[in-house]
Amino acid sequence: MLHFRVVRLAFLFLCCSLAHGYAKDVIVSSPNGSITVTVGVKDNKPYYWVKYHGKTLICPSHLGFQLDSGWLGENVRMVGHSYDTKDETWTQPWGEEREVRNHYNELTVSFQEKPRPVQRASATLSSTSATSSSAPQRMNVVFRVFDDGVGFRYILPTINKGERFCIQDELTEITLAHDAKAWSIPTNHTEYFEGIYNAELLSRKDTVCTPLTIEYEDSIYLAIHEAALEDYASINLTPVTPHLPLGKSEGDSRSVTRGFAASPLTLRTALTPWQNGVKVYCQGETKSPWRTVIICKTPGQLITSRLMLNLNEPSRIEDTSWIEPGRYIGIWWSIHKKKNTWDMGPNHGATTQNVKRYIDFAARHGFSGVLAEGWNVGWGEGEKVSYLQPYPDFDIEEVCNYALTKGVRFIGHTETWGNTRLLEQQMDSAFAWYSRLGIRAVKTGYVGHLFDGKELAKSQYGIRHYRKVIETAAKHHIMIDNHEPAMPTGIQRTWPNLMTQEGVRGQEYNAWDVKGGNPPSHTVTLPFTRCLAGPTDFTPAIFNFSEVVKGTHPHSTLAKQLAEFVVIYSPLQMAADAIENYEGQPALTFIESCPTTWEKTIVPNGEISQYVAIARKERDGERWFVGAITNEQSRTIVLPLDFLDADTPYRAVIYEDGPDADYETNPYPMTIRQIMVNHQTSLVLNLARSGGAAIRIEKLNP
Repeated sequence: MLHFRVVRLAFLFLCCSLAHGYAKDVIVSSPNGSITVTVGVKDNKPYYWVKYHGKTLICPSHLGFQLDSGWLGENVRMVGHSYDTKDETWTQPWGEEREVRNHYNELTVSFQEKPRPVQRASATLSSTSATSSSAPQRMNVVFRVFDDGVGFRYILPTINKGERFCIQDELTEITLAHDAKAWSIPTNHTEYFEGIYNAELLSRKDTVCTPLTIEYEDSIYLAIHEAALEDYASINLTPVTPHLPLGKSEGDSRSVTRGFAASPLTLRTALTPWQNGVKVYCQGETKSPWRTVIICKTPGQLITSRLMLNLNEPSRIEDTSWIEPGRYIGIWWSIHKKKNTWDMGPNHGATTQNVKRYIDFAARHGFSGVLAEGWNVGWGEGEKVSYLQPYPDFDIEEVCNYALTKGVRFIGHTETWGNTRLLEQQMDSAFAWYSRLGIRAVKTGYVGHLFDGKELAKSQYGIRHYRKVIETAAKHHIMIDNHEPAMPTGIQRTWPNLMTQEGVRGQEYNAWDVKGGNPPSHTVTLPFTRCLAGPTDFTPAIFNFSEVVKGTHPHSTLAKQLAEFVVIYSPLQMAADAIENYEGQPALTFIESCPTTWEKTIVPNGEISQYVAIARKERDGERWFVGAITNEQSRTIVLPLDFLDADTPYRAVIYEDGPDADYETNPYPMTIRQIMVNHQTSLVLNLARSGGAAIRIEKLNP
């Protein structure tokens, strides 16, 4: 079978080469043949292009690097290529599915610099190397083509005899055949990725962070990101404005949006630099992260793609039995709402008595953990911070022991204010101590513009730190919830103790943002943008919309808050409100029953920034949970239940907006109804403005 595929690929490569006049083009197709990637050399430069169902999506795009020793990719020849294929299914210890199919065809292409005289490097290169290396450099590029997209990475064999070298720039291009509408957040002036994903033509955007989500054409959606970021710099993309056709002005966007008359648009890689301008320090063989492009027909297929996970290495933790997803509560929202404080004082939140009160609530209502921020001394005092010393009014040993007697675990918190060296000095001892206390999860934080006052969190410096924390935590059986992170890239497959991450404009903006909080469209955009990068600690489920800052509160209905518990995936999912606001609230029964790891996930329908419905089946059970949410427009959606088992009766418990619900004037009305359903049923859901519906579907006993 493999021999037949290689022969077929060789035939396709020959046809493509003849059609384009490039004698050295090679081609690889996805297993179902819908996506093809062609690789070759033209004008001494390596390039690739991508077709989808025979139509060019990515035009010839260059590959290469600017090293401190010279250019790699400006004067090369192809010296070899090889094929491989894989079709396997692997099991996640937690996730949006239990089983993930990893099916791809692979092409590895080797390029080598052509011999040339020793010459002086560009003036823009590092002063540490004044001349180009006389030995021809080699660059391998590996392409993996899935039925839902493409991933490719560079492998640089040992350069300079194993001595350290620098990547000054990665020259990867993604040249789309035409301009298109896209959702993104800008790289510049967006701290911690906490921005609103706005839709605009790519040609009008500045440098953007990934994931970059693109409505390319009718029935073609793209998402560009990266996978397996381990010891490298985070990617950003800079659009290069296309040349509009004659007779078209920049204000005439119709033809550009549809792509029938527009010129190609290039997205250029912009790696996050060190302070000195170097992008990546390397030694020995160097592997870049995978550059990923999801290609699919519907927005929902972006959500269910597992391409990024498949491009990461299998788990390096052999025994994952200690890794436990779950729901938790915490002393957090009350601090953001100014009722409590992080540091010790008359309104200190993390006191022994107060945390025990939360533990009692957690035990009564089925929560597995309780978080308390501000438990340790030195809050906000720089080098005085200790992750091994609690405030005098917080007895951590008493609290942890009390929690364990209740079947609950205390969740630790290590805010660094960007002082990563301080955490690295203490974390081995701290994590060992936490483990002895029965703590299994720690929330890390990095509120600070620069790491250690000098480097960006997204730079190689920051990536190395995050990796140290994850590996040290794994050694002590500690799960990590990382706030102010680099954008996730699927590393949780390799290190499944990395449970969830922030990297999003989360719920706290609905407490204190002077501009009024998150807009109604925010959480119907996130599943198609930020959430494509992995689990997202958004902290949903606020039940009380009272204001501390005038006009600032969750701009949603109560039912939408419930639905977000399902829609925005996190294996450690926080019910974020203060426990006083949950007492006696019937809506809490939905959260009490809702799992945080799943057997299967499907997206029945949705439109980016408009609405979305996501259905998830629990692991080790037969129940389904559905979340449906909308933007500022009220709407009626039809939800087909054809994902249920055929010829089987179910009961659906529906928590939905009441008749008078409105996110601005009356957010609280909610009705709870029960109906009998089966796989032929289509539910009609009436969603209020910025409203929602949360549904639990239970199989009935025969």
